[in-house]
Amino acid sequence: MATKLAPDAPTKRPELDLGEDAALLVDLLKLGTFIARPMREGVAEPMGLSPNDLKIILALGGEGELAGHELSDIMGLPPMNVSRAIAALIARGLVELAPDASNRRRKPVRLTTAGMDLFRQSIPAMAKVGGHLFADFTPDERAVFHAAAQAILARMTGAG
Repeated sequence: MATKLAPDAPTKRPELDLGEDAALLVDLLKLGTFIARPMREGVAEPMGLSPNDLKIILALGGEGELAGHELSDIMGLPPMNVSRAIAALIARGLVELAPDASNRRRKPVRLTTAGMDLFRQSIPAMAKVGGHLFADFTPDERAVFHAAAQAILARMTGAG
């Protein structure tokens, strides 16, 4: 028979000295994991989208035409998941093929007019989620967080 801890019993955690860089990376990994729920519940589901569908809509709305392998790289998802999501979005009329005249093997996709409208509709929902998550941040703290996030993204994507 398993014993349950009392609700106020302290949770035992290993005392590890990760060092500053590893601790920051652990925090970043946690943020990446835990942001999925508010994005799913606050943005994707109310719009009738799966989380992967939403990621594709956001990527195409922000970046423009992209091929499946590029979406897979940006989103960190297996190519099969991206292909399935693209097929579902094409079937819904939100995404369309965008032939690349300079490279016939490349198969980019882009948002349709309906897809772009949905992308625009996602912005207030994202602002609401972001407003909740950053509610206790001062404007200066928001600016520092934004600058740090941009610097990390630039380093990870080779833009910095």
